Amino acid sequence: MASSPQTDPISQLLKRAKNIAVVGLSCNPLRPSHGVSAYLQSHGYRIIPVNPQIEECLGEKAYASLLDVPEKIDIVDIFRRSEFVGEVVDQAIQLRVPAIWMQEDVIDEKAAAKARKAGIFVTMDHCILKEHRARFH
Repeated sequence: MASSPQTDPISQLLKRAKNIAVVGLSCNPLRPSHGVSAYLQSHGYRIIPVNPQIEECLGEKAYASLLDVPEKIDIVDIFRRSEFVGEVVDQAIQLRVPAIWMQEDVIDEKAAAKARKAGIFVTMDHCILKEHRARFH
């Protein structure tokens, strides 16, 4: 059963959010993180690349970690293997980020529980592009 946009927390989150920190963003256009980020940019979101291997991507300055990002983050979108999620979640909790989004096949129940306990909205094993497209197209 589909929930109405008023009660769907993902719709609410995607409407409210402006700045999305993409952890693990690759400048390789063939990588899913790049395509998803370009899509989000084209729909009005500000993408903040978080990847110590790059200096910039999609016209935005990249940061080595979430803790280096100087502005408010609305969603942390994680494109890292599951074993690296815990550290990202710890940084998001420290920054009091309102939402953590783990992309498809990114699953860390322990980190998700820790984030939820800290009052952070968490979605796991879902593609933000697919969820946005399903709700707003």
